[in-house]
Amino acid sequence: MALFKKKKEYIRINPYHAENVKQRPIPDVPHEMFTKCPACKQFIYAKDLGAVKVCPHCAYNFRLSAFERLQLTVDDGTFVEWDTGMKTQDPLNFPGYQDKLTKAKANTGLEEAVITGVAKILGRKTALAIMDSNFIMASMGTVLGEKVTRLFEKATELSLSVVIFTASGGARMQEGILSLMQMAKISAAVKRHSNAHLLYITVLTDPTTGGVTASFAMEGDIILAEPQSIVGFAGRRVIEQTMKTQLPENFQKAEFLKEHGFVDAIVPRGELPEKIAAILKIHQQQEE
Repeated sequence: MALFKKKKEYIRINPYHAENVKQRPIPDVPHEMFTKCPACKQFIYAKDLGAVKVCPHCAYNFRLSAFERLQLTVDDGTFVEWDTGMKTQDPLNFPGYQDKLTKAKANTGLEEAVITGVAKILGRKTALAIMDSNFIMASMGTVLGEKVTRLFEKATELSLSVVIFTASGGARMQEGILSLMQMAKISAAVKRHSNAHLLYITVLTDPTTGGVTASFAMEGDIILAEPQSIVGFAGRRVIEQTMKTQLPENFQKAEFLKEHGFVDAIVPRGELPEKIAAILKIHQQQEE
């Protein structure tokens, strides 16, 4: 038996050393598989949002494109678009405006920030307009104003009710005073439609602000709103600085407006087609 044994040599390995870490392949996760809720900051599996795109954690309503809204609202194959091919001009030669328009058209597949036409909602025929905030925040320019005006004029001629889903950042500054003139022009068409004893329903979605709120968005005979939608004219910070006061936490939310009588009902997104169809049915029965 040996009194002395040769000591074994141990090599200390730093497991975190770059040479000793096995390179694992980075998982290929599709970009649109998960999304983050802007309200509660939770990550959501895209399929859990469904077609209605409502957060399962906090019920936040994600913004919809015009085509997504159309698919969610009207009966399949019933929508016929009106007034296509109208081109937005650049009357002020505003720097970068043409580039913005080109980019917006490419990203949305739209010619302007609103689509108009006629469709059936659960069998009830109506004239319809849907604004898309993905197109320069659905700001109201001359073409948008003209399309909405023509919508009311055709609806009056055909004795149709009008349903408009509003979403806007306000008047389009790149077109100056011409964009503001659309407020009066559309309002006059709304009045003529009303004089013909025809129904006008507005559905306020997030956000509906500025000149659109100050005109046709709040002129509906019945005003519905999606939950938690921001609806107002001037921005919260501008109002607080002007009035030198602190506004309520839920100021300009749809729930606040309903509490103060500006909105008739707040309707969950998935229930909107049924609610609109029920209102149209009542009105059409009165016409008969």
